[in-house]
Amino acid sequence: MKVLFATSEMAPWVKTGGLGDVSGALPAALRSIGHDVRVLVPAYPALLQAFPGATEIARPHWLGGLLPTPSLRQALTPDGTPLLLLDYGHYYDRPGNPYLGPEGRDWLDNHLRFGLLSRVAAWLGSEASTLNWMPDIIHCNDWQTGMAPAYLAYRAERPAKSLLTVHNLAFQGLFDHASLFELGLPDAAWSMHGVEYHGYLSFLKAGLQHATAISTVSPTYAREIQTDAEGMGLAGLLRHRASDLTGILNGIDTRDWDPLRDRHLPRHYGPRRIDDKAINKARLQEEVGLEVRADLPLLAVVSRLTEQKGLDLFLAIAQKTIDLPAQIVVLGSGAHALEHGWSAFAHRHPGRCAVRIGFDEGFAHRIEAGADIFVMPSRFEPCGLNQMYSLRYGTPPVVRATGGLADTVIDAADERHGNGFVFGPPTAEALLDALRRAVAAFRDPVLWRKLQKHGMARDSSWAESAGHYIALYKKLLD
Repeated sequence: MKVLFATSEMAPWVKTGGLGDVSGALPAALRSIGHDVRVLVPAYPALLQAFPGATEIARPHWLGGLLPTPSLRQALTPDGTPLLLLDYGHYYDRPGNPYLGPEGRDWLDNHLRFGLLSRVAAWLGSEASTLNWMPDIIHCNDWQTGMAPAYLAYRAERPAKSLLTVHNLAFQGLFDHASLFELGLPDAAWSMHGVEYHGYLSFLKAGLQHATAISTVSPTYAREIQTDAEGMGLAGLLRHRASDLTGILNGIDTRDWDPLRDRHLPRHYGPRRIDDKAINKARLQEEVGLEVRADLPLLAVVSRLTEQKGLDLFLAIAQKTIDLPAQIVVLGSGAHALEHGWSAFAHRHPGRCAVRIGFDEGFAHRIEAGADIFVMPSRFEPCGLNQMYSLRYGTPPVVRATGGLADTVIDAADERHGNGFVFGPPTAEALLDALRRAVAAFRDPVLWRKLQKHGMARDSSWAESAGHYIALYKKLLD
């Protein structure tokens, strides 16, 4: 099968979250099974710098509305995945985050920037394309490419099938009515059965309405988003399309995330050499200025600092947590109030809590390897990757029973399969109770080693997930 994977991020070059990781790993996994998968992604500065020899292969034109004529360049990643780089410097040659300006607000022309990405994806999936390669399926990802199925429905001749994967329903790509003309969409598209959503144009709703099929990144999240409580205003549409909706759990890149080979770690270890994990803990404590104490459990967070991630709940009980006793290390950025709150707490408790605002890939790896317990108290979590990294690194996670966290972490109460600690209500009290259980288990060496080995034995590779996507592609074509 020929698949165009359309995305606004691709690790390791451009990444703000899980979408970047998926885009960097899933196409390669699909190609390893034998399918022809090519990735369409904007030619951000990092990608142009990484692939200076990318050659122009097309100039899509007459795209409609105010959409410009871009250049389409071709490159090949080190693992052999073909890239189609959408090059239009006025839209994509911008520093930093792909969605936000220097002041932290959305770029005012995001509807055009990602409308162009969606439109070119649809152009490639129709007879209008001038390439000698046409995909059978366009695999779209999140709102940034959600308009592609709508373009296929309204503007394409003999369109390819389309699949929209929802990585996070909370981000919907909402713009005003004037965007309809600017994006070159017909007036007929402005309806509740089209792209209109409560007076706005919604990229995500357009994809949910018009894609041949919909997937999301865990089975539990697929069920949750069909409820009014967690459907972000789109539950009715998702229930209407329930027969076309599938939950497929993400995998992780087991080459980059392997404690036996991880280039970021001071000491490699694995299921048969798990005692060497203690060396990573001591080095991490030294690196961040914590007391070097093997007897104190080290709790870790690597996350966006937002209420979605439940980091306000953790902050509310941080004092009670270090009084268990325990240590805390936090890496992340996000809401100013949470950045300030965590930084202030660490300042008041030197040696017991360390906080680094920002992101550092190598440091994230050292945290996963050096921590004893990983904390993910998310109010909602479509899939989550850090809990899978933690399981692979022998760092039992504490998670809320939601989305992909519920699909991957089994509570320690299950003696045969338990690999972490799960709590239900999104409250500080429920989180604290789970942390108390985790700390108590840490003090039982036999139980703790069993939890670690159960987690490290879990297969989190992309192989199974890629197989599910292949089955879904075949269903669409049938």
